[in-house]
This record gives sequence, C-alpha cells and structure tokens, in this order.
Amino acid sequence: MVEPVERDSRGILHPRAGLRRFDLTRFPPSPAVGRFVDRYWLVSWDLAEPYEQHVLVHPVVNVVFEAAGGLVHGVQTERFTRRLSGRGRALGVMFRPGGFRPFLGRPVATITDRVTPLAESIAALVPVETAVISALAEGVEGAGIAAMVDEALADVVPAGRVPSEEATELAERAAADRDLRRVEDLAARAGMSVRGLQRAFHEHVGVSPKWVLRRYRLYDAAERAARAESVDWAALAADLGYADQAHLTREFTAAVGEPPGRYARHS
Repeated sequence: MVEPVERDSRGILHPRAGLRRFDLTRFPPSPAVGRFVDRYWLVSWDLAEPYEQHVLVHPVVNVVFEAAGGLVHGVQTERFTRRLSGRGRALGVMFRPGGFRPFLGRPVATITDRVTPLAESIAALVPVETAVISALAEGVEGAGIAAMVDEALADVVPAGRVPSEEATELAERAAADRDLRRVEDLAARAGMSVRGLQRAFHEHVGVSPKWVLRRYRLYDAAERAARAESVDWAALAADLGYADQAHLTREFTAAVGEPPGRYARHS
C-alpha cells in the first residue's frame, strides 16, 4: 500500500512548510512492476515567489519527468535541494532499493550522485517521454500519467526472480527493523559476510549498507521531530541505536543542515 504524504513524509525536510507550497500525490504501481517500483508521485506547484525544498533522498533511484524532459536521478548521498518557481508539474518514478538494477544493466553505484538522460540509463522509458511531458502540460490527471509509465515498464520487467530482488529485501528490512543497527547484524540476518553484503549493495542499491541503515534512522528522527510537540532526544538516540545524544546530534546536523532541536522548533 502506498501511504499518502500526510502519513509518511520521510525524506521531505520541514514537510508542513513544503506542503503549503506544493501538492504531492502518490500512485501505486501494478503488481508486476511493483517488484521493482515503490510508487509513482506527482508534484504540482503554483507559486508567486520561488521556494526551495530540501530533501534527504531515500536509497533509491528516481526517474523524473517534467517540462524539460525525463532524467534519471541516482541515489543522492547529500541533502538535495529543489528550487520551485512559477507554475509546473513533475511526475516521478520512485524505484525500490535495488529495483533499478535490472533496467540499468550495470552497477547502480555508477550513477550514485549523478543525474543522467533516460537513454543512458533506462531506454525502455524513452518511447513514452514525449507523451508523458505532453500529458503533464495538458493537465492530465496523475493516475493516468502514472499508468502510461507503468505500462512501458510492464513490457520490460524480468519474468523470473533476479539477483537485485534479494538486495531489495535486505534494504527494506533495514528500513523496517529497528533492531538492525549495525552492518554485521544485517549481514547475519542475510546469511552473508559483511564484505559480501557490501558488494551486493554497491551493485544493486548504489550505496553501502551502513549508509542505508543510518539514513533510515535519520528519517525516524526527522519524522518524530516534525510530528511531535516535544522530543526526548536522549531517549530517541538510545531507541535508534546511537551511542549517545551527541552522536545523533552530529549525524543529524551533518545530514539535515541544522541541529535536531532547531529542526523540531521550525517544523
């Protein structure tokens, strides 16, 4: 089930402020495509003044269609900032962790922190690029545009299980299981060596398992800060597996750009 942004705003920094300036709607993929795609999303805005939205990107690849064309965004390891101005719409395909590997044909780490044209990274979507951009401009509803992309992907999804799907399961386990706090723990659950797990994530996810574990814990911290009136940061640090509150504060500040207490006050 695809959660609406009101229930799950992970990755969107200061979500309440952002959602006053743009609309974000999500759509589920078809079952076959859902083996590799988490969701489709449509963002639209109509602004009198420019607005900058900061995002902590998930450990996934996104394909984004907007007026200028379609682009593939590899995993972004630093805070990503998108400047919105005027009026516009964009349709995105958020792949599952590891889900882009079968379409890319090479290690996903080769596009980490890079933005590439569709033809270079996922040729299957090139034939629908013009139609999707036209549909965005013409105001076609998001579900209909998402269906166009889903149909194109459905024609090329692998029929049988592929190696990347194991990496997908492991990365999503890291997101869901708070008891998994160390790479060694995740490797043990997978029945793999740490080195083997690292190679699998480099190949299929594009970032290290340590990065994935840390990113999801930071999501938990930011979500609680954004939604709670007060946060016991020492207790939260212990709950998320940090050695102490200072460790959480350092990582949060480095990733988000401001200390957790200030972030909470401004959310």
